[in-house]
Amino acid sequence: MAFTPVIGVEVHVELLTASKMFCGCRNEFGGEANSRCCPVCVGLPGSLPVANRQAVELTIRTGLALHCDIWEHARFYRKNYFYPDLAKNYQISQYDEPLTADGYMELCVEGEPVRVGIARAHLEEDTGKNIHLPDGRTLVDYNRCGVPLMEIVTEPDFRTAEQVREYLLQLRRLLRYLGVSTANMEEGAMRAEANVNLIDFETGEKTPVIEVKNVASITNCYNAIQYEIGRQSRELAEGTLARHRETRRWDDTRGITAVMRRKESADDYMYFPEPDLVPMAPSREWVDGIRETMPELPAVRVQRFVDELGLPEYDAGVLTESRAVADYFEQVAEACGDPKVASNWVMGSVMATMNERGIDIEALGIPAAHIAELIAAVKDGGISNTIAKDVYVRMVESHEAPGAIIEREGLKQISDTGELEGIIQQAIEANPKAVEDYRAGKGKALGAMVGFVMKATRGQANPQLVNELLEKALAQ
Repeated sequence: MAFTPVIGVEVHVELLTASKMFCGCRNEFGGEANSRCCPVCVGLPGSLPVANRQAVELTIRTGLALHCDIWEHARFYRKNYFYPDLAKNYQISQYDEPLTADGYMELCVEGEPVRVGIARAHLEEDTGKNIHLPDGRTLVDYNRCGVPLMEIVTEPDFRTAEQVREYLLQLRRLLRYLGVSTANMEEGAMRAEANVNLIDFETGEKTPVIEVKNVASITNCYNAIQYEIGRQSRELAEGTLARHRETRRWDDTRGITAVMRRKESADDYMYFPEPDLVPMAPSREWVDGIRETMPELPAVRVQRFVDELGLPEYDAGVLTESRAVADYFEQVAEACGDPKVASNWVMGSVMATMNERGIDIEALGIPAAHIAELIAAVKDGGISNTIAKDVYVRMVESHEAPGAIIEREGLKQISDTGELEGIIQQAIEANPKAVEDYRAGKGKALGAMVGFVMKATRGQANPQLVNELLEKALAQ
């Protein structure tokens, strides 16, 4: 029998709101344990929740970007389950009346198009955090209780771990573009859960669905899916595969999934409408207003960079990974008039500095206009590419404009023929073997003499002019 992996993904995203989902407590990462709690988010009797309008708007914004329908009527439910990190013993979530549903995302994986259905993107609240101590005790931090959480659920349209990895990468980029979430998985702002089973589409036979819970990185999600496909295939062949649905966790240390519990069903959660919250009815005017504020989405921007600016697809993909970097690049390209050179500088020196210092583009301290000015100085022959890289390093340290650095340090390119001819004569006299090789037809030998001139002028000699003068002198 030919079994095919069938995978669906649920992604939980913490939203960038100032306050929590149903109360006025601050929504931020970290801080002293249990310092951002109130009667509402810890579920004290008599406390009443009020829905966060901004969280609703961010969810609609995401739904629009994922081509979802925005429902005219949506409702919150109580999802009942009993864990220590959920103080009131139920979670306010959405069930069969979500804010958005029936969307899709287009991917390209290993050169092949993949269309992933988005079942829904709905709102709920986050739970707290368990802290397990070596002596067996567990502490609970309720700061995260009530943080606005958006759950994005796909259809089971993935067939490989590679497809899931690409989906998570593109979804993370999209969420950041929209300003919906930091999507920083190391902070728990984006968490993935994969549902994996095997199906023989000819006979209809299938293995039970296994949910791999709360995976904290894209790499771990990829590895967990790969492991599950292999485990289910192996145990199916051996006749040892359990015939019930399970929830498992990914053990990164051992590289395996481990059983947590049997998988709950909707009946186990005993969903019923939240009596303290009225149903929502987003108006068409409100939804249209949100649509009008949508930024240019990453995939559209990539295509524009390729079609209108003439960039290679690789460059366009790298530059659009961050909305802020893409904006910065466009400013440089417009100011210098050469998108490809602008791309080289932003992808090269600028992004290298960001990576080395662990900073974003806003913290770089170099205006886009200064990079454009540096590019112009090279194109105009004022400095060489080599000198430009030295100037850039000084720009990073001092945040000065390149023109000021070039003027103060005397770094202008030497293009005076008379000044260079004397140095070129010295280069010829100092490299007799290179002269002999060059005249014997070995063109690469010219490099030794060019190097002599560049060293003597501290890299300020005009390289093109040096080559021309050397060839002329050696021809005599």
